[in-house]
Amino acid sequence: MLAAAPAYTPRMPRTDKPFSVRMTNAGPLGWVSDRAGYRYQPHHPETGAPWPPLPPTVLRAWAELAGYPHLPEACLINLYGPEARMGLHQDRDERDLAAPVLSLSLGAPALFRYGGLKRTDPTRSLRLRPGDALVIGGTSRLIFHGIDRILPAGDLVDPGEPALPGLPLGWRLNLTARRVSPPA
Repeated sequence: MLAAAPAYTPRMPRTDKPFSVRMTNAGPLGWVSDRAGYRYQPHHPETGAPWPPLPPTVLRAWAELAGYPHLPEACLINLYGPEARMGLHQDRDERDLAAPVLSLSLGAPALFRYGGLKRTDPTRSLRLRPGDALVIGGTSRLIFHGIDRILPAGDLVDPGEPALPGLPLGWRLNLTARRVSPPA
């Protein structure tokens, strides 16, 4: 998939500061961030090519876990190096906020932080391990959340082997499936 849609470094809209996370997408739409803002678009921001199809594994996980009758339209793929972070944010760029966000964690474990519907609400932390799935939906759909840090590779079951072939040891791969448009 990364050959068809290489990971790129998105940038913050106002400051043009690069994210510490590299990203790519799969599906009819992909989430991007640059000077023009946050948005979904049907093509890679650097190559101009359409995003590759949604992986069957993501579609199967959506069918089994999301509890939503309509298929996802986007799968945001975040690649976290050992020093990468994702600040507290809400997933609110989708027009269908009734649909949940399904998150699948692979590679290194991470410390996930989540709070309430306001940025100032108290937060809690949760360790996400390889293979964990998290659904953010219903009344919690717009909670603030982020990744505080990637945890050491020693937290893996077998620290001598990468958790995912081709993913460097100590890196995390996160797939988030989303429905963008309201159903017809």
